[in-house]
Formats: sequence, structure tokens, C-alpha cells
Amino acid sequence: MQSYPSTCPCQINPTPDTTSSTLSYQDCCQPYHNAFYNDEVNKADGIKAETAERLMRTRYSAFALVKPDYIVKTTVPAQQGLLDFDAIESWAKETDWAGLEIVEHTPKLGKRHAQVEFKAYFKSPEETSGGLDEKIQAHHELSTFVKVINRANNDARWYFLDPTVAMIVSQKQPCICGSGEKFKRCCGSYI
Repeated sequence: MQSYPSTCPCQINPTPDTTSSTLSYQDCCQPYHNAFYNDEVNKADGIKAETAERLMRTRYSAFALVKPDYIVKTTVPAQQGLLDFDAIESWAKETDWAGLEIVEHTPKLGKRHAQVEFKAYFKSPEETSGGLDEKIQAHHELSTFVKVINRANNDARWYFLDPTVAMIVSQKQPCICGSGEKFKRCCGSYI
């Protein structure tokens, strides 16, 4: 049985303004991960991220705990098959994650988009005169998320829009999120 950290990875913030009260993994991201791995993610009443920030936190924790399936399945469905699963898993395993700082959450951009600016901290070995020391570095990103509505079961779910995925979509084609709008008027302006 896999053991999990007592403090949720998304609750660790190595900057000086770290909050004193943090949530445990069990009370923070684990219910979202468990729902996904127990195949409850497809049920209308399953646990799902209520906001783009919540999804961002669960994705960070999935990287820190090496859950590449979760990373793939929380990316907008049109991009999932284009992701490099092995590269995601390798990056998650090889990175010594050190914490997450949410810089800003913009919960509403237009009808169905949101953005989360964050810093994902990781430790990097640095050579010093006394040997190797670990230096904390930050991956600073502004991520865009889209709320996809499944009209068949009236379910709405947040997904990450990956700007690094090479897609062949013309600006006039229907949007990759299934909104029914043209790509250029929907997700195209964020990718």
C-alpha cells in the first residue's frame, strides 16, 4: 500500500509568506485523486474540482505524487491523446517537488475560461565549494482552464488547456472544448 504525506503537496509553500495552517492530503487532494482512480470521475455525482484553482492544486499534487493518469485525464479531452504520457511520468518522478504558491486565480474569463498564475517550486542540486547543496527554484506559469459541459448528463467539469500540445486546428473550426463556438472565439485565444 502506498503511503502518502501528511501535508498535501499543494499546501506546501516554501516562500516566507507560508500559511501556518495546512490541510492534510486526505482532506485536500486525495478525494479528487481517489474519485478518479476509482472510476467515479465519470459519474455525475462524483467528486470534481469546483474551480480552476482547485483543479490546479490537484494537478500539482498529482505531479508531486507521480499520478500521470490524473494529469492526462484532467487535460481537455481533445488534447489527451496528444500528450506524452512517458514524458509526464518521467518529469514527475525526476523532479524533487518543493511546494506550490498560487499567485492569482482569475475565476471568470468570458463564459467558460479561468486562469491560475502559480509557482511550482522544486529542488535543484547546486555545486558549492563544500559539495552539493539543494537550491529551490520556481516554475512560474499562467495556466488556462476551460469548463466543459457534457450535455448528455448535464455535467460540467474543469480541464487544463495545454499550450504546449501541437494541434492542427483552424481558427474557424469548432472549438476543442465542445462549446459549439469557433476555436478562435473560444479556447483559441488562450492557446
